[in-house]
Amino acid sequence: MPTRGHENAGYRRLFDRDGLTFGAGFPLTGANRSTPDLEAEIELANHAESVGFDGLWARDVPTYWPRFGDAGQTFDTWPWLSHVAAHTDEIALGTSSVVLTLRHPIHVAKSAATVDRLSEGRLVLGVASGDRDPEYPAFGIDREERGRAFRERFEAIRTLWREEFPELEGEWGRLEGDLDVTPKPTTETIPMLPTGNSRQSDAWIAEHGDGWLFYHLPERTLEDYLADWREAAGEKPFAIAVRVEFADDPTADAEPLHLGFRAGVEWFRDYFRRLEEYGLDHAIIGLQNDDREAALSTFADEIIDQV
Repeated sequence: MPTRGHENAGYRRLFDRDGLTFGAGFPLTGANRSTPDLEAEIELANHAESVGFDGLWARDVPTYWPRFGDAGQTFDTWPWLSHVAAHTDEIALGTSSVVLTLRHPIHVAKSAATVDRLSEGRLVLGVASGDRDPEYPAFGIDREERGRAFRERFEAIRTLWREEFPELEGEWGRLEGDLDVTPKPTTETIPMLPTGNSRQSDAWIAEHGDGWLFYHLPERTLEDYLADWREAAGEKPFAIAVRVEFADDPTADAEPLHLGFRAGVEWFRDYFRRLEEYGLDHAIIGLQNDDREAALSTFADEIIDQV
């Protein structure tokens, strides 16, 4: 089957086979309020790739707002993923997610295409409208207009990748055909997955997105979302983020965590098998155990290899 214009190497790594795939979310060390240990993060990234994870996902958090609770992986998305690309081989590199409303589309197009080129096509972009209220005035953005700004910037970025010397105009600025943005990505466009609702309708996301990236949802809700998504978007992928903490007892039942669960490996194995049966394509795992290397190995041995 021929690939489509957005299906770069990273997209194919995550979504090109039947069944559920798994990624790991930075910071792998868990240090999300201070600067993570660089060497430890890279060691864990290599370990995740070696044990069978298919993706590594970096968050885009421009500023630290203590009331919100964390600063993502602290490092800026683009240089961080370039660094990770240089220290890994084939694992997909994702963003979860670039806040389009706070970034100029020319900067996003150039930075993302650069990382895509440096990684030989491994970049997959989750994109979002943002959820930290103080950041909008900090960037001079009208919070009430972020839905429209997201749409305009989304389409502008796509055009900047597809066309040479484009003519474009939006609330972000104007291009009159005398400027081009290089490099271009390895494929016609880098795949873009709107995150959450991004202030858009489900129909818009199904039509324009190359998939949908969502937060953790209760099982019954997720099952309904997936059924509606298949009806609207066909085989476009659906991914969620889940926090996972392994209990010492492998038979322990689930206890709720914020956006996830604490449970034994047996419960998690059954849980992810159910999500696969519902039609979920990819899960971004945020491991909460203190020994992250051991947790990555346990997840790979007990979940990835079994599911």
